[in-house]
Amino acid sequence: MRLLLIGGTRFIGPPLVRQLVELGHDVTVLHRGETEAALPTSVRHLHGARHRLDELASDIARLAPEVVVDIAPLTEADAGAAVEAFRGVARRLVALSSMDVYRARGRFHGSEPGSPEAVPLTEDALLRERLYPYRGEGRGLDDYDKILVERVAMAQPDLPGTILRLPMVYGPGDYQHRLFLELKRMDDGRPAILLAEDVARWRWTRGYVEDVARAVALAATDERAVGRTYNVGEPEALTYAAWVEALGRAAGWQGRVVALPRERLPAHLAPPGGDYAQDLVADTTRIREELSYAERLPRDDALRRAIEWERANRPTGKPEWFDYAAEDATLASLDAR
Repeated sequence: MRLLLIGGTRFIGPPLVRQLVELGHDVTVLHRGETEAALPTSVRHLHGARHRLDELASDIARLAPEVVVDIAPLTEADAGAAVEAFRGVARRLVALSSMDVYRARGRFHGSEPGSPEAVPLTEDALLRERLYPYRGEGRGLDDYDKILVERVAMAQPDLPGTILRLPMVYGPGDYQHRLFLELKRMDDGRPAILLAEDVARWRWTRGYVEDVARAVALAATDERAVGRTYNVGEPEALTYAAWVEALGRAAGWQGRVVALPRERLPAHLAPPGGDYAQDLVADTTRIREELSYAERLPRDDALRRAIEWERANRPTGKPEWFDYAAEDATLASLDAR
């Protein structure tokens, strides 16, 4: 099968490309050329900006991809540009979305009033009513909304779509360094990691990057995925405390996780805003039953691979994030009780 990936050189892209090539598919990666990755030599590279795909019309027609996988469509305009470029050329568009489309995400962040949504969330769970979740936050994401991406990608009868709603993805290549704060403390030999009690109980579906890439590869190459939307992620969503404990085991850490009322935490450990009574847990039954998806690595092995990469690519961080004196004082006050 001839596949074209929009993106493909960062994080999820390289393992997805490798898996597609291993399956015998013909893969082209369309990217800006600013980031190159170690991809199989058989992979073609097409350089260009996604908002100027019309300039690549002749190249796209010559490649004649059967399936297009859009790895990072962030806005309605992104999705629209992909549809216009590949309508009449490809026969299917696969777009990567996110769990943040669900109303539960709005409940968590406080943009949608009401009590917490029941979990796990199936693909038919209610979506957010408020669009543009990051508008006005100064993050350069004013037009971001995966709900609008999904609407555009799934509304084209002459370019059928498939949607994959991704979880929190971890593993090699994670440029957000989601393991950094806890892993640095572990490697610094901290005796304990302190968490707010509500955060310690909170659950969020996660997925190891190579497993997530496998889910995308299955959806892109299986015709049963036409017109379908799939949640992707591990079958069990750990509490945050259990996640840190699993990370600690994989890292060889001998410390403990301590959950405290928020008012007892040092100021630098105050958790980000959110209603942690709202779990963000996805039901991934559909992709498992329809496409025979399953993880290939046990979680401990996946974490060890993620840790190895993180240790080799650790960011600097800010000293104020690691006020160990304040943490020691809190621990001492607990031991004195």
